[in-house]
Amino acid sequence: MNQDLPRPLTAEEIETFQNDGIVCLRGFFDRDWVEFLRDRIEEDIANPSGMVKNIDAEGATGRFFGDTFVCHHNQGFQTAVFDSPAAAIAGGLMRARKVNLIFDQILVKEPGTSTPTIWHHDATYWPVAGQQIATLWLALDQVSLESGAVEYLKGSHRWGQRFLAVSFDPDQQYDEDLPPVPDIEAARDDYDIVSFDMEPGDCTLHHGLTLHYAPGNKRSDRRRRAYIQRWAGDDVVYHPRPNLQRMLRDPGIESGAALDCELVPVAWPREAAAPRA
Repeated sequence: MNQDLPRPLTAEEIETFQNDGIVCLRGFFDRDWVEFLRDRIEEDIANPSGMVKNIDAEGATGRFFGDTFVCHHNQGFQTAVFDSPAAAIAGGLMRARKVNLIFDQILVKEPGTSTPTIWHHDATYWPVAGQQIATLWLALDQVSLESGAVEYLKGSHRWGQRFLAVSFDPDQQYDEDLPPVPDIEAARDDYDIVSFDMEPGDCTLHHGLTLHYAPGNKRSDRRRRAYIQRWAGDDVVYHPRPNLQRMLRDPGIESGAALDCELVPVAWPREAAAPRA
């Protein structure tokens, strides 16, 4: 499994991420990573962590499975955090000096799944503040709009607007004094929306304030398995607020402090990474 980037990030890729809030990188994870992570996902589905929750919409068909903080539950995902190219991708594209893993996650939309992923951006779900916040989304299957490819609203991270987080768990609600996400589906032609057909081993990195959405997986006969890592750069600090997405535990750091701790470890550069649990 390749530890290092298969090639350097280009100036164009870095600028695309900075300007559009989304960039797709082809083949940055080799076939061994794909097979390794597919196996880890099957292990987690068979034996999920205590952070797993129902994310199927009421009355939905199929199955939309998600689990979070999986590297604290399965040693193999910890290998993917510290030994894959992911942290270097995030650090390079964000122009960060170091990156911390906020948490990692798996999302699986089985064939026949009707539940969409609503329009949202990520940063308002988490107890962090700063500009260098990003999500790496690694495809473990062929992905197209028919199987639930993520759609991104280019440039929305530069709107200067934070939107209310809406829980993906039908039984949970968040509460913060923020406006709701606009009804993008009602006016899609007014926005610059992009999505990517992806092969296993391709990944995207999107900014924490880039609005994005994904349809269900109703029109294909293949699974949509993704391994996801949430990254923070060196300008990001701990910013707890009430009624946010549940974290695995209290990180044990003060509000306004750097994220460096056992729960939110430094993963890049590798020589600065914390010892593994």
